[in-house]
Amino acid sequence: MKSHASDLAGGEPRSPLLAVTEQNLPEQALALARARAFAEPLLANETLDTGENILAHADAVAAILRGIGGSEAMQAASYLVYACQHLNKPQETIAKAFGESYAELAVETTKLVQVQRQARAAQLAAERSGSAVPMAQTTATQTENVRKMLLAFSRDLRVVLLRLASRLQTLRWFAASKQPVPAGLAAEALHVFAPLANRLGIWEIKWEMEDLSFRFLEPATYKHIASLLDEKRIERETYVATLRTRLEAELRGQGISAQVQGRPKHIYSIVKKMRGKSLDFAQVYDVRALRIIVGSVPDCYAALSWVHSRFTPVTEEFDDYIARPKANGYQSLHSIVRDAQGRPIEIQIRTQDMHDHAEHGVAAHWAYKEAGTKGYAGVAADSAYDAKIAVLRQLLAWERDLSGPQQGQAMFDDRIYALTPDAAIVELPQGATAVDFAYSVHTKLGHRCRGARVDGAMVPLNTPLKNGQTVEIVAAKEGGPSRDWLNTELGFLASPRARSKVRAWFNAQATHETIARGREAVEKLLQREGKTAIKLDDLAAQLGFNSADALFEVVGKDELSLRSIEAVLRPAEPLIAPDEHALLKKMRTGSASRSGVLVVGVDSLLTQLAKCCKPAPPDEIRGFVTRGKGVSVHRADCANLRELIRQNGERVIEVEWGAPKSREAAVYPVDVTIEAVDRQGLLRDILEIFAKEKINVVGAQTQTIRGIAWMTLTVEISDSGRLAKVLPAVAALCGVRTARRR
Repeated sequence: MKSHASDLAGGEPRSPLLAVTEQNLPEQALALARARAFAEPLLANETLDTGENILAHADAVAAILRGIGGSEAMQAASYLVYACQHLNKPQETIAKAFGESYAELAVETTKLVQVQRQARAAQLAAERSGSAVPMAQTTATQTENVRKMLLAFSRDLRVVLLRLASRLQTLRWFAASKQPVPAGLAAEALHVFAPLANRLGIWEIKWEMEDLSFRFLEPATYKHIASLLDEKRIERETYVATLRTRLEAELRGQGISAQVQGRPKHIYSIVKKMRGKSLDFAQVYDVRALRIIVGSVPDCYAALSWVHSRFTPVTEEFDDYIARPKANGYQSLHSIVRDAQGRPIEIQIRTQDMHDHAEHGVAAHWAYKEAGTKGYAGVAADSAYDAKIAVLRQLLAWERDLSGPQQGQAMFDDRIYALTPDAAIVELPQGATAVDFAYSVHTKLGHRCRGARVDGAMVPLNTPLKNGQTVEIVAAKEGGPSRDWLNTELGFLASPRARSKVRAWFNAQATHETIARGREAVEKLLQREGKTAIKLDDLAAQLGFNSADALFEVVGKDELSLRSIEAVLRPAEPLIAPDEHALLKKMRTGSASRSGVLVVGVDSLLTQLAKCCKPAPPDEIRGFVTRGKGVSVHRADCANLRELIRQNGERVIEVEWGAPKSREAAVYPVDVTIEAVDRQGLLRDILEIFAKEKINVVGAQTQTIRGIAWMTLTVEISDSGRLAKVLPAVAALCGVRTARRR
């Protein structure tokens, strides 16, 4: 189909992209005829999901490639792509008949075809059923996904060229058959494929694809602009042809060798300019447009000076992209001038090199790929490498056009795109495996991942994925990850995000084990005390915890004595006996007991240090008068003491540290709790620190659960302040998470 806006005065050279791209395909005798004969029995009676006959579609794609300069080899590939999906072993079969290059192209292109086909099928099914649209299947999101896939496959421009030609033919078929266009197909062509064709310099496809897409999306506007163009079509073509001939001759008379070309007018570009600048049709300057190609940069400015001397320039419509190139390297002079009758004319002036870069700069990438270090067709390897970088910049610029600069920084060498069975696209780091894929889809799926099918075949879980592969995760109903996944040498995980999720699972398991251990201890205590009917959350609240699990965790870590719970469970003791009243009244003065604790008002009163909190100087302490065991001395912050005060506050007395009667320096046992990642030599390293500080370790309890070590050390000290130096040193050891006094 030919667009209403395809009028062209003077013609425009075709992009040589195909001529260079096809170097990847070795010429073979009768390749086109052989490929069609190979594909015909497979495709003749098959239709695409759009309804178009596949063989007819392949014929048309081959014709489009031929129309933009593609060789027979490239045209032959269009048949093999569609034959590929009807073969049991496409890679082997096509390689045997046509060679590895054809097989690689067919298989890679088929992957991209399947992405789009599955995505459209999933979206249409969801729309028809009225159900929620599957993940990544909304129109906007799927358009973004297809763009990402095109970027991922753009390392092989042959694949992209075949997809562009195929999408153009699909639009032509809908236009010719007058069938309704599937939702999203025209928008995808306009917002994804046409911009990519533009970046690759394939103008013939770009302009027609834009106009056809716009025709489907906004038919009324399309017809209106087309009618305006047709009103003065012949007059405009005659004027532009005359002006082109005149400019060439007069520039030659000024000593400037120039080639002047007319530029085609396209409905979509006109509408974009009208909307972007709030213009009506009569104000669109580039309805009449010429391009002047000269030999050098000085000639560009000389030609501009001459044009401005012969016509009236519109000063606010001048852009110098030679002095200030665009981000993608584009260079040219753009100016709007008016002739004697006041008619606007757009003029572009550039050198041949600038024109080649703007039209088909990506072709150099394929010259480099084929030439290797020896160069190709006179292009040295170094300069061809620079051309390859230019290609990536073009594609990156296209990425920025659609997503903004922040998302376009690392889209090429460090990412791959894999598919779920329902055609949702999953973005992964290079080298990612099926385990990474599972965690990207959902954390629970990652935890339960036990196997994977890649393109229908079972593979080891540490197999690196490739672009376009479809991954199906085989998951257990319950369970968790393997510790092997954290071993970098085994290669199960490439994604830091997935690795952190695995670590979090194991940390949570260690916490679960601690809570279970604490729950067991508390429940046994409740059974002994005959208090099994008590609500665990209420018990936790009485002890100052937000939940029962928080209580179980500190009990499991031995950070809270069961005696604190016993104090809550046991009924209040009877009132103080008369003789005890007399004892409390007598307490006015006193001296230190053998424990080194001074009880106010009583000499040689029996005292004992509470085992629940194990106080030591200079801890702030309180005394509690027990029944028959003298005074129990607690740290002021002891949880047990708080409960005792709540029940029998009158039994609390003042005590303080004093000098013991014995001449030997008094030492006090205190407990230190340590949590660490278990490793060889861990206990030895900890004990060495205590030995260095001359602190005696008289007891040690250790337990390791799933790689996490829990230690309780009993040490003897004369001053609890010494721990302020020792505990930070222990906490600084490799693998130690916490080290504190209990």
